[in-house]
Amino acid sequence: MTKILFILLVFPICLLANAENNASIYGALTLLPPLVAILLAFITRNVIFSLFMGILVGTFLANISGDNIVASFFNAFVDMSAKMIGSLADSWNAGIVLQVLTIGGMIAVITKMGGPRAIAQKLASKAKSPATAQFYTWLMGFFIFFDDYANSLVVGPIMRPVTDKLKIAREKLAFVIDSTAAPIAGLALISTWVGYELSLIKDAYVAIGQPEVNAFAIFVETLPYRFYNILMLAFVFISALSLREFGPMHTAAKRAYEKGQVTNPKTDSTLMNQENSFMMPKEDTSYSIFNALVPIGVLIIVSIVGFYINGVSSLEGKSLQAVQADPYSFSSIQLAFGAADASIVIFEAALLASLVAIGMGLQQKIFSLHEAIETWVFGVKSLIITAVILILAWSLSAVMKELGTAHYLVTMLSDSTPQFILPTVIFILGSIISFSTGTSYGTMGILMPLTIPLASAVGVYTGLEGIELHNYIVLNVGAVLTGAILGDHCSPISDTSILSSMASSCNHMDHISTQLPYSLFVGFVSIVFGFLPAALGVSVYILLPLGLAVIFLTIRFYGKPYMTN
Repeated sequence: MTKILFILLVFPICLLANAENNASIYGALTLLPPLVAILLAFITRNVIFSLFMGILVGTFLANISGDNIVASFFNAFVDMSAKMIGSLADSWNAGIVLQVLTIGGMIAVITKMGGPRAIAQKLASKAKSPATAQFYTWLMGFFIFFDDYANSLVVGPIMRPVTDKLKIAREKLAFVIDSTAAPIAGLALISTWVGYELSLIKDAYVAIGQPEVNAFAIFVETLPYRFYNILMLAFVFISALSLREFGPMHTAAKRAYEKGQVTNPKTDSTLMNQENSFMMPKEDTSYSIFNALVPIGVLIIVSIVGFYINGVSSLEGKSLQAVQADPYSFSSIQLAFGAADASIVIFEAALLASLVAIGMGLQQKIFSLHEAIETWVFGVKSLIITAVILILAWSLSAVMKELGTAHYLVTMLSDSTPQFILPTVIFILGSIISFSTGTSYGTMGILMPLTIPLASAVGVYTGLEGIELHNYIVLNVGAVLTGAILGDHCSPISDTSILSSMASSCNHMDHISTQLPYSLFVGFVSIVFGFLPAALGVSVYILLPLGLAVIFLTIRFYGKPYMTN
């Protein structure tokens, strides 16, 4: 206590040369910024306020002076502002913000053109039974892979009349939509999620002295370790085709099929109609699948080509010579993609795709130029909250780096935390934070700056057995990204869960109460047949089939059919 009082009230603190010195001076106080952010996230359920206060506490520590507390707060506020500006001034970070906002604008335009709706209607017309209706609802999530919000807004209103006709409970429709939105957007190589995740990964690797790491390559490597995402998608698929449910979902499904009550008569299911959204097409719009396929195709193709061109221009020395010798070999393409600046490439691709979409809409006279720009700006505005969280997360990371938080944490835990348990702890902690705040974005921003340094140190100090250090870090990154989605699925204040309820016209708490057991079960399987054995070196290509088998057997033998004839 004496040491803490001395640091807080007497010792003038200024910017020190490196994180190791700061960690030794501040000690346990280096943990205050992330702890404040996490605790306030639990209490307030507001991630923006929580991150803001975490930054302020950190800058206060870095600027405190015992002789003038008012000046310390003033300097802390100025320092916090400087860190926010510095975060946005970074070219990588600026590119990430621009790509996220631009993709949001593109999504709004193609939605206004009716492209996603046309794709949905094509699939809906083929749904002739409860099983096929659920299957096509699930399949639509893969077509609308680029954004979880767009997924809910498009799939729900289109499939609701189909599933109602086939006596499928609204709770099941909401579950299928919710469980294919974030998991698919989180796995997609091009989406509104990618830029945010890349920025967090890159920033955390800088903290462990690896600024040259390619964040996109790391992102791709985490895909097999996204156990919850993959297993949840499989769960939805198997339960849809088998027409077997368990827990509260079985009760809801049986009620809908036997009594024709697609909603719970005991609860109010009157919700906002998503058809009236600003992004919805006009009534006289002629829907065409090409209004979605062409712009999205431009986004994907330009991104792929752009990765190669941008990557080649960044290569030097032997790597460049290898590509020049055989430019289209797999190894050359891999080198080029590894060196590409994803923040720039995806922004350029999204901007071009937006222009193509606007041009198509004008040519078809779906909207005027003024309406097109207004719609695009509306889409940008819808993702402003993401940009705010990004800036705050980067700023918190900068404060933690300055204070030496990661260095202190890894010094304290690296030699005492068992290798096999860390990914599971990260996965569970991410789920709890996401459940409490209702946002997976904020959870990633809080945990990622701590996870990568901690995983790196645990691997070094414990001497990994059966798994390489690089793969161990990637596994822990996957635990952050999937734990955030599990908590988001279980949370009644989650924005995507609320959207799924609204789009399905299902009472929100009915949706949460029926989805919760399924999400917790898949989360349990992800731990027992995923993160725990993977941390011990068991191949992910053994674990994924094993996890899928457990999901199948559970639904087959524990799940009950609700159709009696």
